[in-house]
Amino acid sequence: MKPHEIERHQAQPQHAEIVIQLEPELFWFRGHFAIQPLLPGVAQLDWAMHYATTLLAPEHRFHSIQSVKFQAPLLPDNVVTLVLDWHEEKQQLTFSYHRHEGEVRHLCSSGKIRLCR
Repeated sequence: MKPHEIERHQAQPQHAEIVIQLEPELFWFRGHFAIQPLLPGVAQLDWAMHYATTLLAPEHRFHSIQSVKFQAPLLPDNVVTLVLDWHEEKQQLTFSYHRHEGEVRHLCSSGKIRLCR
């Protein structure tokens, strides 16, 4: 299940920013966890791949995860920006999720994914 997309910016073919609302009803929050639901890392990777292969590298698919770091939880009702950069020469996608708190954005997770044709 994909998130509710608020807006999308793509000023360059290799860079995109997607602002999303993490609605509490999202499938991913069910059972992860009962006391304080949080968005699992697998969902963050799935969304990064979905938008990357839709917007930046349509003829590519997942090859491997080169690095990933989850620094802060993404919670129901958070507004977040997913930042994607496609590096064709390296066949590498970099991504990061930033939680909005007013005008300030806090880094919550980031990583590098290798793609292939």
